[in-house]
Amino acid sequence: MDEMVSIAFDQATVDFPIYNADARSLKQRLIRVATGGQIGANEHGRVVIRALEDLTFTFYDGDRVGLIGHNGAGKSTLLRLLSGVYEPTSGSRKVTGEIASLIDISLGIDPEATGRENIYLRGGLLGLKRKEIDEQIDEITDFSELGDFMDMPLRTYSTGMQLRLAFAVSTIVRPQILLMDEWLSVGDAVFQEKAEKRLNNLVQTTNILVIASHSRELVSRVCNRLIWLEHGRVKMDGAPADVAPHYFGG
Repeated sequence: MDEMVSIAFDQATVDFPIYNADARSLKQRLIRVATGGQIGANEHGRVVIRALEDLTFTFYDGDRVGLIGHNGAGKSTLLRLLSGVYEPTSGSRKVTGEIASLIDISLGIDPEATGRENIYLRGGLLGLKRKEIDEQIDEITDFSELGDFMDMPLRTYSTGMQLRLAFAVSTIVRPQILLMDEWLSVGDAVFQEKAEKRLNNLVQTTNILVIASHSRELVSRVCNRLIWLEHGRVKMDGAPADVAPHYFGG
């Protein structure tokens, strides 16, 4: 029997050591402006920035989790910890299921390569095999509405055209776990409407969604659970109706 898709954190902590600073002097200078005690020194006297501390929670199949908190609260670090870019310094992270990230949809795009070549480059980074991309390249081309530009170098594209291509290829994946940093919005009004439908379909077909956002409307509409991060710790974890009024007010 296949394991259910899930994400489990048990006292997960992420520290970033600062190698080129004297612990004592930097700590004294920064401790005045730091809150939450997130700047300290390790056993070697090296300055350590604690980005996330003692995170314990489980996301289950069907969860739509919104990460909220002010800039610097740890949302992006948590997304990178979920995706495997970072490992916990202590504690544990267990992810059961395939993950795809829409955090940086332009990652791996080469301005000197053609649009068609970039589909294969970006698709490969998303974990797709060449045969899988072959089967979907016509659909990607049609969706992006780039026509003959598909065989032109990306440096000849406008910013909007580049984003349309990146969005079209990044959203062909159908992962079990989807990570997002804000809702994607690309192109003009007509393309945005088409992109919105595609994105909604992707979100509906994924088992677990984790999205960082500053939008009360978005997290209340899309999510069944909110995690409020403050100074790398979980301040509140619960239903949007319970958490949102405390964070956003009203």
